Amino acid sequence: MIRVSGLSLPLGADGNDLRSACAKKLGVREEEFLSFELLRSGYDARDKGDVRLTVSCLVALDCDERAFCERFPENEVAYSRRYEYAPPELKRTSAERPVVVGFGPAGFFCALMLARAGLKPLVLERGGSVDERKNSVERFVSGRVLDEESNIQFGEGGAGTFSDGKLTTGIKDPRCRFVLEELAAHGAPSDILTNAHPHIGTDRLPDTVRGIRDEIISLGGEVKFNCRFTDLVTASGGIYAVEYVENSVPGAPVRYFQTDTVVLACGHSARDTVRSLYEAGVRAERKAFSVGLRIEHLQSMINRAQYGARFADSPLLPPAEYKLANHPPHGRGAYTFCMCPGGTVVAAASEAGGVVTNGMSRFARDGENANAAILVGFEPDRFDTPDVFAGVELQRELESKAFALGGNSYAAPATTVGDFLKRRASKRFGAVRPTYTAGVCPSDVRQCLPASVCDEIETAILRWDRVLSGFASPDAVLTAPESRSTSPVRLVRDPFGRSNISGLYPCGEGAGYAGGIVSAAVDGIKTAESIISAADWDD
Repeated sequence: MIRVSGLSLPLGADGNDLRSACAKKLGVREEEFLSFELLRSGYDARDKGDVRLTVSCLVALDCDERAFCERFPENEVAYSRRYEYAPPELKRTSAERPVVVGFGPAGFFCALMLARAGLKPLVLERGGSVDERKNSVERFVSGRVLDEESNIQFGEGGAGTFSDGKLTTGIKDPRCRFVLEELAAHGAPSDILTNAHPHIGTDRLPDTVRGIRDEIISLGGEVKFNCRFTDLVTASGGIYAVEYVENSVPGAPVRYFQTDTVVLACGHSARDTVRSLYEAGVRAERKAFSVGLRIEHLQSMINRAQYGARFADSPLLPPAEYKLANHPPHGRGAYTFCMCPGGTVVAAASEAGGVVTNGMSRFARDGENANAAILVGFEPDRFDTPDVFAGVELQRELESKAFALGGNSYAAPATTVGDFLKRRASKRFGAVRPTYTAGVCPSDVRQCLPASVCDEIETAILRWDRVLSGFASPDAVLTAPESRSTSPVRLVRDPFGRSNISGLYPCGEGAGYAGGIVSAAVDGIKTAESIISAADWDD
């Protein structure tokens, strides 16, 4: 196969235009294509007067394709082999069913691969199904009744279910393609396979996750919702059983399930689970994490800044995105994370007395505002204490301060950018109306964040305004805190993915080995491979 990259076409170009441009690039006739496939499409807005469609495609010719490609620059035309995922050979001999704790991306991809290998995994998820979670979230937003077991952080699909469903990732593992293919096969929009910036949207994610759950069950697996893992039962240095409770049933007895293999994919907010395992002897260490806040602008302003006045309202272009970073010579700098075009800032608390923000978009991304996290990194050496959970306690402290600043009602403190730069509290908002689902309290967000974090964010906002005009708009809104972008703790594992407790496999974001839907899913697949084959991982 021949990969043709970087084809530039006018907006509105169709498949015939693409085939023609590809044939012209290769110097052949369209009739010579044995096959033709769109690989990736995006937009080039560097010239605001001529925003273009950029496309890559895959074609087959009846020739020595490898030799044919040598005529062209490698970054434009290259020989390519289609990636096809091949599961490992089953070498596991244990008759015990493996247990997967958590049903976010790492958990459900791990369980799916184990089920396909015939291992009939049992999944324990402390939160509810996607439908139950919707009800829990709605009760929290409308009545400020927080369900600490089933919420935006906990439940089927993990934290990503109530997010933009963004599928971009910085990892280069070839399994990423397999993840996208499986999501599309289970109900995600098919354009995630070709979009340069793929996303599913919070309105499409539930059906996708439900489809994966259905396949796991059809293959003999079992998924138990509202069941919180509470302990490992060990013997002779290995796992003998898991202990869990049905948290939706008051006074429910402790239950046990005999197993020798447990995958811990509990997500970055299962602080109680990680701490209890650490206290039971599972090795853990501190890791870098980030804290900050959410910024909101009018999506129309972002469109003008990114596409220019001529194309800002073009129906042929998606709502504009951005990704920004500030790396000063001194200091840690700031960066944007999880940018949600046409989205909403959501109330993402999972513990009583704390405020947490996150971003969410529907598939259409048709909301009035754009939002993104602005984060500043915290390295482990910033803490004076050797406590492994120092980062977790900092997160809790910020969330608690925000709760008090918001009036002890789960409303979030919010400040306009204009007031933030003048270092004063806000009393009202302007053209940008805050979308935080549990309501906001005009205040000074600096009061619930470390001064060093606020200083880095202030510097970054002013610098980013030079590259994205209007970023420092006085009416833009800052809502605090964004504290759960990643876990501050990593559960240590060996090259086979095992912890120091034989049979325990820490996995995904909660274990400190992933940072998004796709990377977590890939980590879940690799963990399943290790269990299935008992072989070392390909790094």
